[in-house]
Amino acid sequence: MRSLYSNTSSTLSFMLTGFPEMLSLEHWLAALLLLLYIISIVGNALILFIIKEEQSLHQPMYYFLSLLSVNDLGVSFSTLPTVLASMCFHIPETAFDACLAQMFFIHFFSWTESGILLAMSFDRYVAICNPLHYSSVLTDARVAHMGMSIIIRSFCMVFPLPFLLKRLPFCKANILTHSYCLHPDLIRLPCRDTTINSMYGLFIVISAFGVDSVLILLSYVLILRSVLAIASREERLKTLNTCVSHISAVLIFYVPMISVSMVHRFVKHAPEYVHKFTSLVYLFVPPMLNPIIYSIKTKEIRRRLHKMLLGTKF
Repeated sequence: MRSLYSNTSSTLSFMLTGFPEMLSLEHWLAALLLLLYIISIVGNALILFIIKEEQSLHQPMYYFLSLLSVNDLGVSFSTLPTVLASMCFHIPETAFDACLAQMFFIHFFSWTESGILLAMSFDRYVAICNPLHYSSVLTDARVAHMGMSIIIRSFCMVFPLPFLLKRLPFCKANILTHSYCLHPDLIRLPCRDTTINSMYGLFIVISAFGVDSVLILLSYVLILRSVLAIASREERLKTLNTCVSHISAVLIFYVPMISVSMVHRFVKHAPEYVHKFTSLVYLFVPPMLNPIIYSIKTKEIRRRLHKMLLGTKF
């Protein structure tokens, strides 16, 4: 236990907690989380395989979907080691550097997902508002540049977080709220003032999630204006239907993310299970639901998936 109170990063460790208040249901909860992991990993892997194999899906919209699936796999694999260790094998302790690394990857993939959703909204805007120039605007090279820009932006924003934490002394009982490491959870523990950490965290939340969400909203305002100009009601509905998957992906990402941020910053005295539940929804639900939504709403993916599973055409 001595290492739990040490202020030296080389010996410091954190205790991860699952749901001690639900000890009698621990095995069921672990089974549920494992099921969510399996659905997420298998679902996103299938999306990637289908897009690779199906020639008709080799276009910008599905390149962005591939990025989203890779990113969702990254989110799942980032949390998997400590969730398995703490909830399935009852090994709750994690080293300081390992915790910082996990925090980096969890937040990196979160920021990347926001950027990918913004890129997908731009794809929908060009496809609906300027369809004649779609192929010339969203070339393969431009899609690749957009993807690299999203990754570089996310890396640059998240990179300072571990170093800002590493400079601080930790002399409290380093017990984390979750079974994985998150920045809002970690900045509660140092003995020194964490204003810089908190302000930088708020800055990158606003400059990434805030800007991205505003631009996504603006793109849909322009899309809606363009759709309302279509004379045929049937055509309007058909056009809007092409956006349903993306709108669903945006909602299941941003609503839990905003909930987590608000709970950590403004409802600090809420019961622990509230913090844990919002965090679980934020990290587990989008990677699980995204492949399901796109499989249901995308005819080509649905047909190929049905053929793979049943050996028949849909």
